[in-house]
Amino acid sequence: MARTPGLLGPLLGLGLMLALSLPGAQAADCGSLGPAVSLTFAPAARDRWLAPRTRAPGPLDHLYGTVRRFLSIVQLNPFPTELVRALLSEPASVKVDEVVRYEAGYVVCAVIAGLCLLVVPTAGLCFCCCRGHRPCGGPVKTEHKELACERGTLMTFLLLTTLVLLIGVVCAFVTNQRVHEQMGPSAEAVPETLLSLRDLVSDIPQELQAVAQQFSLPQNRVLEELDGVAKSIGSTIHSQLRSTVHGMLASLLSLGQALQVSVDHLRALNATLVELQEGQQDLDRAVLVHRERLQDLLQEPSCQGCAEALSQARGLELGADFSQVPHVDDVLHRLKGIPEANFSSMVQEENSTFNSLPQLAPLQLADVVKELKKAVAQQPGGLKTLAKAFPNWEAASRWSQALEKLENSSRPYLKEVQRYEKYRWIVGCALCSVVLLVVVCNLVGLNLGIWGLSAWQDRSHLEAKGRTGARILMVGVGLSFFFAAPLILLVFSTFLVGGNVQTLVCRSWESGELYEFVDTPGNLPSSMNLSHLLGLKKNISILLAYQQCRERAPLWKVLQLNDSYDLDTYLDMSQYVADLKEKFQNFKVDMKNLDLLSPAGLQDLKALQSSGLGNIHYPGFLIQIQKPVVNTSVEKLAHDLEELAHSQGSSVLGTQLQEEAHGLRNLYQEKVLPQQSLVAKLNSSVRALAFSAPNLQLETSAVLDRVSYLKEELPARATGILRNESRCFLTREMGYFSQYLAWVREEVTQHIATCQPLAGALDNGRVILCDMMADPWNAFWFCLAWCTFFLVPSIIFAIKTSKYFHPIWKRLSSSSSEETQLFHIPRVTSLKL
Repeated sequence: MARTPGLLGPLLGLGLMLALSLPGAQAADCGSLGPAVSLTFAPAARDRWLAPRTRAPGPLDHLYGTVRRFLSIVQLNPFPTELVRALLSEPASVKVDEVVRYEAGYVVCAVIAGLCLLVVPTAGLCFCCCRGHRPCGGPVKTEHKELACERGTLMTFLLLTTLVLLIGVVCAFVTNQRVHEQMGPSAEAVPETLLSLRDLVSDIPQELQAVAQQFSLPQNRVLEELDGVAKSIGSTIHSQLRSTVHGMLASLLSLGQALQVSVDHLRALNATLVELQEGQQDLDRAVLVHRERLQDLLQEPSCQGCAEALSQARGLELGADFSQVPHVDDVLHRLKGIPEANFSSMVQEENSTFNSLPQLAPLQLADVVKELKKAVAQQPGGLKTLAKAFPNWEAASRWSQALEKLENSSRPYLKEVQRYEKYRWIVGCALCSVVLLVVVCNLVGLNLGIWGLSAWQDRSHLEAKGRTGARILMVGVGLSFFFAAPLILLVFSTFLVGGNVQTLVCRSWESGELYEFVDTPGNLPSSMNLSHLLGLKKNISILLAYQQCRERAPLWKVLQLNDSYDLDTYLDMSQYVADLKEKFQNFKVDMKNLDLLSPAGLQDLKALQSSGLGNIHYPGFLIQIQKPVVNTSVEKLAHDLEELAHSQGSSVLGTQLQEEAHGLRNLYQEKVLPQQSLVAKLNSSVRALAFSAPNLQLETSAVLDRVSYLKEELPARATGILRNESRCFLTREMGYFSQYLAWVREEVTQHIATCQPLAGALDNGRVILCDMMADPWNAFWFCLAWCTFFLVPSIIFAIKTSKYFHPIWKRLSSSSSEETQLFHIPRVTSLKL
């Protein structure tokens, strides 16, 4: 056992070698090592991502949807593939009738706008002429019940029309402001998007190099844990083998103590037996002398009452004959010098050595850990070429130049767009303000007119408020006629631009028809070959590239790179793991010297096993031990002789009996008692050996078998523990590399070498153009057209209603049927009494 730590290094090496050679195997129990901690890697990709632009849901979404449905009715024709192809290839070949046929809905709207542009100002001019010659308005009859009903109906329709105008103008203000607010950020997003796409692949090698350098994170973690793996594995071996080893050592200690006790008893038995045999000879001679003398004395005729004493004297002879007991010389000879080993010291030493295993393991594994660290410190060959092997992109320079040119050329146009947008916003605000002023005139005129109609008792109030209300209504009518033409022009111009953007671009962009048009050969001129400009693979269309890029496909699956680039090839760790496994191939396991029992202890136990200690015939000892030393009780005989001496008539005989009694007492003290003491001592040793010797022999055989078994079993169990712990350690350490590989795959494919910015730029472009610009733009002209359309009924109802706000004087004579004179708007002559 003292040499066990020296064997730990090869065992651990073998365990790790087996674990490395079986990377797919699963460890049975890895609780001692624990799982791999989560590593944190620094992002290596530069910020090339475009923030996805989305329009937040709002109250105007329903309005936007209504406008889109209206435009889908206006433009029922599908995407004009032939027309756009001709327009891009040979603009001069485009026929006007084809454009008119495609734009039929817009042409109809243009005709309606032209008619309105012609009719409304003409009607306003006629109204002004009529108003100047005072024939307008028609006659007003005397106040009667039907007149009040007609007046209320007109006021109600005017109020409803005004409220509709108010809603429309509020929406127009909101959408006009929304267009203005979105124009600045949308214009700034264009160069930002182009700039983010210019260097799409230029920095990829540097970023891949930064990714490869972060392999040091799992490396350092593994190197750090290698410092403690030996102690951890040593502790695991100690904890799992502790019960077995400690139990075995406890058995050895108990057996060693029993061996010592048994040998001591055997030696005491032999020594006592020798003394008993020597004392037995002396005692036998002394007893014989006393028996003969007593027989002579007690047989004399003068001895009175000596029959019983004579009977006792005749039985005065040795009882136990220890020359008849079994011999133990052979057993003693076999156990000569046993035990040679100090079992207590041996067990204590072995126990101390075994308990120091966690501390000794790092020392024994120092060379193994050193070799492992050298292997771990190497960088896999694939990672070394991860950045260098990234292929060049032939279209990179062409792509960058085109985007740079487009970016530089777009900035002046974007500034002009922002400037004209400011003018449009001002014009829109002004015209919306005019419509709002018309609404205010209608509401104020209605209020004053209703107030004047309610003041029948005071004619001055009637004429003042009624005339004022009518005049304010006429101001609104004049504003409507005067600004109708600018409103119609603004509505149609914004409608023509925004509507075509929605139906021609946004609708086809969202449905994918635009991508299909671009992908179809011959639709674009050779100078506008987008697939060539983007450097796409020959078998990938723009639509397919867009779809793959939306799913974050890597660049090498979409772009036409010079060489194929397989990321998994450069992230292959099999050779790296094979290098680790190679470090353990020279280790061998030698468990011959792994002993729990020292050679001296083993020799002692084998000597005990073959000594025949359990084969001694102990009942033979017990038979003699159970016999008395002398058959007659010497003390009783001496006592009887003393009493018999007093009863004798002959003083000489009495004296002789007294002397014999005294001699017997001396015999008892000097010979019999020592023999009895030796017999008691012999009895103790014999009974102890008789009780323990058979079990001791069995226990010795069992312990020797157990030691022999453990000599084979412990290396196997230790190897199993080492294999399991090594596999657990390798699994955990490979977990760090797996984290790194997973991060590399995600970082490279999702952040560094991904074409997602292409799809993101297209999506953002559609959101900017369609959701943030076209929708509020179209909603603005829709609301303004709404207001322009309802200005017509507003004019009619305002003119009709205004004449009822002038004073109508009742006749004093109820029988008179004379009709009132004609009145003019706003001048109405009163009836004469």
